[in-house]
Amino acid sequence: MAKPLQIAILGAGIFVRTQYIPRLAELSDLFLIKAIWSRSEESAKGAVEIAREIFPDVECKWGDKGLDEIIQDSSIVAVAVVLAGQTQVDMSLRLLKAGKHVLQEKPAAACSSEAESALSSYNSTLNCTLGQPIWAVAENYRFEPAFVESKRLVTEIGDMMSVQVIVEGSMNSSNPYFSSSWRRNFTGGFILDMGVHFIAGLRMLVGCEVKSASAFTSHVDLTLPPPDNISSVFQLENGCSGIFVMVVSSSSPKIIWRVVGLKGTVQVERGTRDGLHGYSVSLYTTGGQSKSLFFPFSGVNEELKTFFSDVSQAIVENGGSCKADPRCSFVEGARDVAVLEAMLESGEREGAMVQVNKF
Repeated sequence: MAKPLQIAILGAGIFVRTQYIPRLAELSDLFLIKAIWSRSEESAKGAVEIAREIFPDVECKWGDKGLDEIIQDSSIVAVAVVLAGQTQVDMSLRLLKAGKHVLQEKPAAACSSEAESALSSYNSTLNCTLGQPIWAVAENYRFEPAFVESKRLVTEIGDMMSVQVIVEGSMNSSNPYFSSSWRRNFTGGFILDMGVHFIAGLRMLVGCEVKSASAFTSHVDLTLPPPDNISSVFQLENGCSGIFVMVVSSSSPKIIWRVVGLKGTVQVERGTRDGLHGYSVSLYTTGGQSKSLFFPFSGVNEELKTFFSDVSQAIVENGGSCKADPRCSFVEGARDVAVLEAMLESGEREGAMVQVNKF
């Protein structure tokens, strides 16, 4: 058997402890976590303690010295960057320039201009070298079986007439991310950080890009950073229009994507069944026919398996032009950000139509 890949994790916060380490533990036959890094020793040690139940030899790294050790360690071939949204891009570029493959958490960037600058740096600085490292952005919605199936069903309902995305979130004081300082200081706040998931789902379902958007925003719940509500009308490049409505915190959470076509309707709704969290996918066709399927969450596992498969292939090719699976490419993540950025800009301009930046 091939020797497992050795990876590192930058970040030791809630998502690393509750999602990354448990999901990576389920895939421990594919790789070994060699190191976990954080800015502070205390935070790094807390995450390492959890990880050692599955990865007993994981090393604890912190501060500038620990980061340099990871960068200079040639046995570490890939790094998961799970840091504050304001610092992830710069850190990813630093690791990529050191020859590490990178899986960066979403959002891909804080804005389109940062994404454009980062892509320019990545392509000009690294593309000239053999074996350009893979730069992937973690977007589990594009890997969820529910969206894979829904995308297929949308091709069966004929020409699109309307698209609706309704998000009533539950970001209140009982949510572990509620007090996250970086999200509160992030332009666009929770709408950008959370919203890229819903836009990713939208773009995957419709199979084309969002061309333009007009939106109104408001700030009602003062315990949340502004804005905490957005209502947008958008137009797709195929000519179909739709609505995107997002409430960051609602007393009755609900998340729905709905695509209406000439021959039927496809709806994806987040929920639970038999104690499992996931998505109900429904197809309604002419004549009152309908069918519904339930898909438990598995997107995080699928995106991680895909990333490590891509990295393994890049190592085998040893200098070949391997790229990230298109579903987790940096460009795809940047396109999600661009859509929300246009909506938020329109909100600031009292509903003016804004064109979505293209990547």
